[in-house]
Amino acid sequence: MEEKDVETAEHQKETTILTSKNEDKADSKDAVKAGANDKQPQKSGREEKPGFARIKSEFVRVDYKPELDTAYISQKTKDELEKGQKRQLDGDQDNGKGKKKMKVKGRNKQRPVTHIKSKDKLCPTIFQEKECSFGEKCKFSHDIKGFMESKPKDIGSHCFMFETYGKCPYGLACRYGSKHISEDFKNIVNQELYEEKSKVKQVLNVLSKDLQVMLWKKRYNFDKANEVVKQVQKKAQEKLDTFSKKCVTKQENKETATKSGAQSEEKMEVTQDLPSKGASLETTDESEGEITLRPQETRKIDFSSKNYLAPLTTVGNLPFRRICKTYGADITCSEMAMSMNLLQGQASEWALLKRHESEDLFGVQICGGWADTLTRCSQLINENVELDFLDLNCGCPIDLVYKKGEGCALVGRLNKFEQIIRGMNSVLDVPLTVKMRTGIFDNKNIAHTVIPKLRDWGVSMVTLHGRSREQRYTRLADWDYINQCAEAGKPMPVFGNGDILSYEDLDRHLKNTQVTGCMVARGALIKPWIFTELKEKRHWDISSSERFDMMKRFVNNGLEHWGSDTQGVETTRRFLLEWQSFLYRYIPVGLLEQLPQKINERPPYYIGRNDLETLMSSPNCGDWVKISEMLLGPVPDGFSFLPKHKANAYK
Repeated sequence: MEEKDVETAEHQKETTILTSKNEDKADSKDAVKAGANDKQPQKSGREEKPGFARIKSEFVRVDYKPELDTAYISQKTKDELEKGQKRQLDGDQDNGKGKKKMKVKGRNKQRPVTHIKSKDKLCPTIFQEKECSFGEKCKFSHDIKGFMESKPKDIGSHCFMFETYGKCPYGLACRYGSKHISEDFKNIVNQELYEEKSKVKQVLNVLSKDLQVMLWKKRYNFDKANEVVKQVQKKAQEKLDTFSKKCVTKQENKETATKSGAQSEEKMEVTQDLPSKGASLETTDESEGEITLRPQETRKIDFSSKNYLAPLTTVGNLPFRRICKTYGADITCSEMAMSMNLLQGQASEWALLKRHESEDLFGVQICGGWADTLTRCSQLINENVELDFLDLNCGCPIDLVYKKGEGCALVGRLNKFEQIIRGMNSVLDVPLTVKMRTGIFDNKNIAHTVIPKLRDWGVSMVTLHGRSREQRYTRLADWDYINQCAEAGKPMPVFGNGDILSYEDLDRHLKNTQVTGCMVARGALIKPWIFTELKEKRHWDISSSERFDMMKRFVNNGLEHWGSDTQGVETTRRFLLEWQSFLYRYIPVGLLEQLPQKINERPPYYIGRNDLETLMSSPNCGDWVKISEMLLGPVPDGFSFLPKHKANAYK
C-alpha cells in the first residue's frame, strides 16, 4: 500500500480493501504509531501531522483490521467491485501483473430512501374519532379488528405521547399502544392531563388546510408582493437605461477626444465606469436616487453574544433542534425550504417551517433565485408563520440548486440579488438575514465586495461560511478572510461560521476577529452539548449513558413529531441513523492525550471505556443500526439504509 493511501485510511477513515498480508502489516504498524504515548515519541513525526487525534495508548486498537461489509454499499458499488476482482484475476492469468483492487471510498450518491408503510393503513378519521366523508370509496382500511390482528408486535409498553399529554393521536396504530388501547379497541384518554396539556400549543407554524387549498388553486392575494416587484424591476430598468446613456455619451466623447490626442485617457475613464459582469446597477447620482420603496417597520434583534445553531439540511430537523435548545442554543433556524415549493402548498416543505415552543429566537431559511418568487414567498411567510427573522440561503453549494441560479449562484448575479433583497425587505416586518460563502470559485473570494452592498440594501445580518463553493469541506475555514469581511460590513452584524468544536475555538475567533458572533454547524451535529461547553467554558467529559439518554430524548421528540405508528417509527429511525454519521466522530475527552479535539481530526481505531462507548465510536453503519434497535426495536423486514460515505461500510 502506498504511503498516501495509508494516510488516507488513517486520517479520513476512507479505508481500502486489504488484499495482502503486507497491507495488513502496514495497517497494524500505522495503528501502533497512532497509539504511541509521550514517553516514546516517534521520530517520524506522523503524530504531529494535521488531522491526527492523539488517543491514550491503552485505548488504541493496534491489531484492528477493517473489513468491508457489503450490506452498506450500493448495488452499483458492488458491481464495480466484482468487475475489479475479475479484472485482477484476468491480469494475473495474462501477464502475472494483477491490477489494484478498487478503493471503496467517496459518497454513496443518489441514496434510495425506503418508506415503510403498513399494507392496510387505517383511515385517519378513526384516530380522530370522526365519520369518514368518503364512505365506501375511501382508500384506507376501516376494518379495525383485521388491522389489529395484522399489526406488528409493539416495540414497548410505555407510550411517550400518552404519558406526557394524556392522549396518543395515533391511537390504534401506535407501536407503544398496550397502555392506551382497550380490549374493545378503543383509544384510552387521560382526560385531566389531556385538557391541561392542550391549553399550551407545543408546535407552531402548522400548515392549515384552508391555506393549502388557496395555494393549490392560486387564490392567495399576492397584490402587495406583485406591486413591490414591479417597482423594483422598474427602477432597475431605469438605472440600466441611464447607464446605457452614459456609455453612449462616453463613447461620443472618446471619438471627439481621439482627434485631440486624448484617446488613451478617455479609454481609461470609460473602462472605470463599466460595471463588471454581475455588478450592481446602483448609481451614486443623487438626482437618480436609490429604489424608493417604503419598507414596513422592522423589528430589531440583538444577535450579539448569542450561540447560533446553523440551519442544517436533513439533520437540522425540529427534534434535533429541541435537543440543542436543552443544551443552551440561543438562536435556531429551520432547515432550508425551497420558495417555489412553499408557494405551491407542498405539505412536506411546509413541515420544515414548524417551530417548537422552546425555540424562543427562531428563524426560517428559504432558497430561491428570482425576485418575484422570493418576494411572494416572503409575504406568504410574513403573514402566516410565527418567526423572528427570515434567512435567505446564498451558500448552498449542491449542483441541483446552483444550476438553477439559487444558493451560491446569487453572489455572482448582483443585479438579481439586489432586486431580491429590496423586494423581500419591502414585504417583511421581521429582520432579513443572509447566509453565504466566501465565493463561488476556489481562490477567488468575493464576499468582501458583496457584504457592504447587502448592508446598503437593508440586510440586518450576514453569516459567512469561511469556504467557497468549490472548496466544500476540503480545507479549514478561512477566518482571516471572515475577519476582513466583518470589518467591511460594519456596522452591520457579521457572524462567522466554520470549524468550531470547542469553547477555545469560539473564544479565539471572538477575540481575534471583528465578528459579532459565531454560528455552529457540524460541531453541533458531532456533539450537541457544545452549547453548554461554550457557555460554561469547559470540556464536558460526557458519559456514554448520558449520550444514550440524549438519543432517547431525540427518539421521543421524533415520535412526537413524525408519529408513533409504523411509518413514524421508521422515519425517526432514518433520521437517527443520519445523525449517527456525525455523532460517532466525537472522541471522548477522557480518551484524548491532548485537548481540545479539532473538527478535522480523525482518531486511530480505538475502544471506549465501556462497551456502549465503544459501540458509539464505531464508524460502521451496522453498529448504528444496532443502536437504533436498542431505542426503536428491531428493524422491519426489507429494511435498508445506505450511509452518506462508503467508508462507513467498513467494520
